[in-house]
Amino acid sequence: MIVVMKTDAPISEIQRIIQELRSWNITPEKIVGKHKVIIGLVGDTATLNSEKIQQLSPFIEKVVNIDKPFKRASLEFRYGEPTEVFVSTPNGIVVFGQHHPIVSIAGPCSVENEEMIIETAWRVKAAGAKLLRGGAYKPRTSPYSFQGHGESALDLLAKAREVTGLGIITEVMDAEQLAQVAEVADIIQVGARNMQNFSLLKRVGATNKPVLLKRGLAATIEDWLMAAEYIMAEGNPNVILCERGIRTFDRKYTRNTLDLAAIPVLRTLTHLPIMIDPSHGTGWAEYVPTMAIAAIAAGADSLMIEVHPNPAKALSDGPQSLTPQQYDQLMQQMATIGEAVGRWPVKSPVLAYSGVA
Repeated sequence: MIVVMKTDAPISEIQRIIQELRSWNITPEKIVGKHKVIIGLVGDTATLNSEKIQQLSPFIEKVVNIDKPFKRASLEFRYGEPTEVFVSTPNGIVVFGQHHPIVSIAGPCSVENEEMIIETAWRVKAAGAKLLRGGAYKPRTSPYSFQGHGESALDLLAKAREVTGLGIITEVMDAEQLAQVAEVADIIQVGARNMQNFSLLKRVGATNKPVLLKRGLAATIEDWLMAAEYIMAEGNPNVILCERGIRTFDRKYTRNTLDLAAIPVLRTLTHLPIMIDPSHGTGWAEYVPTMAIAAIAAGADSLMIEVHPNPAKALSDGPQSLTPQQYDQLMQQMATIGEAVGRWPVKSPVLAYSGVA
């Protein structure tokens, strides 16, 4: 349930209503939008009388019941206004949201060594990426596959952040790692295999860091949004949803099936920003550019692309990784489509990488 205030409602009156609602054993959450203030009501709202709430003040425009099981993540909870997720990086604030330029994130699947991650960071930054992705801890299907370098890889990500100014996005696999990951990451990633790790979602929700929530391999859209609700219910509203492909019956030619139809569906259901990962979604570098461009046309707010200086020698996910040169070309293609839909910065030059920090 939400209480929509009139545009001329005084701050003192909004606070008075909030105090009154607290006395009813529910938790009111004030949401300040661009045009209106909304009070979200959380708790046992089934017995609340909307007409009684309406009578609390002449400055209440309307009271709206939310019938979706995901309350905070629902579009109605913000009265149709998209969420903006602000990410602080050394290069400045990066904003994820429906009415902002598309944010490009790039980097290797795994952090392998210092030379590789620093070179990749400079190359993707020169092409226009705003954040560097890289795995320190890697959940792998086989226990014998490379699992990441762990804490030492986090140190290398921190160094890449320091020398290039790029923000960092990296995955947390369990609650014990969270403090270490949060110290380095500007966005904490919850991977597909942990999408329904509810204890981890709660711990991540208790942090003040933006969270990237990847869709599970076999998750429905409602499963995904309910997982986001776990994070938001702990007080963290800064969630970005990432479609990274779902497992369907044809795995011979693509790693997963990239569900681009999820973008328009999510727009009708949630206010949260949407990211697309065409690297995991297809599993093959040759298909990544086409699906990245299609994602922009479909309305994605962000793209996450795997880039490696030598994909043939990558320790993980080499076949789906672009070379830095391929990423340069893709960014130019993305700029063309992004400008056409009004979602790209005015200038998007590709700068040459000199190999010198």
